[in-house]
Amino acid sequence: MHKFPLMISLACATLVFAQPAVSQQAAPKQMVYPAKGQSPAQQQTDEAQCHTWAVQQSGYDPANPPPVATAQTAPVTGSGARVRGAAAGATVGAIGGNDVGNAAAKGAVAGGVVRRNKNRAAASQQNQAAAQQQQASAASYSNARQVCLQGRGYTVK
Repeated sequence: MHKFPLMISLACATLVFAQPAVSQQAAPKQMVYPAKGQSPAQQQTDEAQCHTWAVQQSGYDPANPPPVATAQTAPVTGSGARVRGAAAGATVGAIGGNDVGNAAAKGAVAGGVVRRNKNRAAASQQNQAAAQQQQASAASYSNARQVCLQGRGYTVK
C-alpha cells in the first residue's frame, strides 16, 4: 500500500537529477606524411591552406565548433496529463471503495510523471539528432581536408 508513494518519489528524484548527456566530439586527428619530400615549412603551409578549404567546403571549423543545441524537456503544464491521471485515479478509487480524493491525487502525480517521461524522451531524441549532425559535419571537414592534402602529394591516415 505504501509502495506507490515511494515509487512516485523515486521517479520524481530521477527526473530532477537526470541531465541530458550530449557529447561534443572533436574531429579525429589525421596523421599527414609528406610522400613527395615536401619540406616542413611547405607542409605547414599546405595544411593551413587545406584547413581553410575544408572549412569552406564543409561549413565546419574544428577550431571553433558550433555549440551543440540541447533541447530542454518541455513542462508538463497544459498537457492535460495530470487531469487524465486524476480522473483515472478517482475512477479506480471509486470502484475500489477507497478515498476518491487520495486516489485522484495519486493519479494526478502519476499522470504528470508519465507526461514528463515522454517529454524527456522527446528531448533526448532531439539532442541525439543534434549530436549526430555535429559528428557528420566533423566527418565532412576531415574528408575534405584529407582530399586536399592527398591532392598536394601527402599521405593522410
